[in-house]
Amino acid sequence: MIIFKSIRWRNFLSTGDRFTKVDLDRSPSTLIVGHNGSGKSTLLDAISFALFGKPHRDINKPQLVNSINNKNCEVEIEFSVGSHEFKVSRGVKPGKFEIYQNGSMVNQSANARDYQKFLEQNILKLNHKSFHQIVVLGSSSFIPFMQLPGGHRRNVIEDLLDIGVFSKMNTLVKERSMKVKEQLKDMNFQLELLKEKIALQRKYIRDINVMNEDQVSEKRSMIVSFHSTINELQSKNNDYSTEIEQVSEGLQEGLKKSHDKKTSLLQYKAQFEQQIKNVVKDAKFYEETSSCPTCSQDIGEDLRSEKLSTSRKKAKELKKAVVHASEESAIVESSIERLNTITKKIGDITSDISANNREITGLQGQIGNLESDISKLSNSTGDIGEANSKLSAQVDEKDSLTERKLDINEQRIYNEACSEMLKDTGIKTKIIKEYLPVMNNLVNNYLQVLDFFVQFHLDENFSETIKSRHRDAFNYASFSEGEKQRIDLALLFTWRQIAKMKNSAATNLLILDETFDSSLDHDGVDNLMKILSTLDDDSNIFVISHKGDLLDGKFRNKIEFSKEHNFSKMLISNG
Repeated sequence: MIIFKSIRWRNFLSTGDRFTKVDLDRSPSTLIVGHNGSGKSTLLDAISFALFGKPHRDINKPQLVNSINNKNCEVEIEFSVGSHEFKVSRGVKPGKFEIYQNGSMVNQSANARDYQKFLEQNILKLNHKSFHQIVVLGSSSFIPFMQLPGGHRRNVIEDLLDIGVFSKMNTLVKERSMKVKEQLKDMNFQLELLKEKIALQRKYIRDINVMNEDQVSEKRSMIVSFHSTINELQSKNNDYSTEIEQVSEGLQEGLKKSHDKKTSLLQYKAQFEQQIKNVVKDAKFYEETSSCPTCSQDIGEDLRSEKLSTSRKKAKELKKAVVHASEESAIVESSIERLNTITKKIGDITSDISANNREITGLQGQIGNLESDISKLSNSTGDIGEANSKLSAQVDEKDSLTERKLDINEQRIYNEACSEMLKDTGIKTKIIKEYLPVMNNLVNNYLQVLDFFVQFHLDENFSETIKSRHRDAFNYASFSEGEKQRIDLALLFTWRQIAKMKNSAATNLLILDETFDSSLDHDGVDNLMKILSTLDDDSNIFVISHKGDLLDGKFRNKIEFSKEHNFSKMLISNG
């Protein structure tokens, strides 16, 4: 999960040379108000520019620089993913793009486009389009999910379900398949050439006179003996290979699973420890605080005692979980050590095989020398020994090449099977089909809360069917702006729920840009507030609105923007 912590900017749009900072994780709900042009949407543009290099609104990059100061435009955003802390810093005049992980800048050897790709694919795990479907619902330059083309809709869903990796895998498989096909083509040519050579060599041998068997019998006997020794050594190697297969069966998978489990346990431990800190923080609050900091009302002793008791109980349980995770990690570490011992044993056996192969090579060399001696004893019709040796080498080469061809052909078949599974109609579609009922159910639940009683359905091609109470079928374009907005809201909250389920693109941040100012009626506003009040405790909601008088008092924090001497000023207060 991405936890956005803070953002600050200077010389950005109408902001002056001093940094303006907003804590993104400070309050569960924040209302942002101000007159038109005062800069209240600057926060959204700054976040989008910091993460993706372009603002939320349709603004050219040079226009982001404050027109009065005309230089040193800079935006910095800080966030965490798991146990890692990140900071992204971008600037214009001068240009700047830096990514920091745990205080150290990430290597910038790649060009800016690859650097951005690294940020989106390896850190954020979402792109600009997906970000604005999960985090932002706004009126300015915002394209709702239902107005996206089918391909873009699919990309959003793939990001949510974290299945985009299958597309990357398919690309790699296709590249590998092309290489395999080229290898097979080359091998077929080599095999045809070898077949012709073998046929000519056999004809040559048939034309050679028989050697004097009496004179070469002793040397042939030695050759037979050497072959026997070679067979024994090869038999030992086969036994060694069988032993390796038995010992190594499931080894790599076991190591991978053990390492994966170790990593997961460490992550769980870190999560439990963070939760302990949060519980301790809550307990400390109730220990030290006798009145509500928001409303100034006294907090009853019974409530404080109950909260302290609950916090202590939860802390105790979390500590047990940390101990359990540590114990499990020790067990996994012991398993890894045992598997590493097996790996060493395999290495020792492999060394023995290599030693036998060296001895086989030496014996084969002696056989070659004996065959050379036999050739000297051959009659004038030719050297049968050399001819046979050459034929044998050619046959061995053909057999070896044939085996390699079979192996590579198996790779080709495997690659084709993998490609079939990895294409859009394969694994990805199956996963999407599994989640579609969940998505549709969530959308319809949110629509009901918003007092919009229709039956919404997305199919596997992400085309919508919307049926009224009377079972009349509609599409998104058929509805009024207010009804469309209810659908957009339902989809936004659904995507956030799916992201949280999959732990893919989940984030604490939610920004509603003038959502309350557009097509929602009074009931729609109340229903939307109901949904916002049910969001998880780790959500941080920012609402940008002109209706400060209507929404005042409904949010924990309030940020007011105003314009002084052509510069935006920001004032933060309790809502």
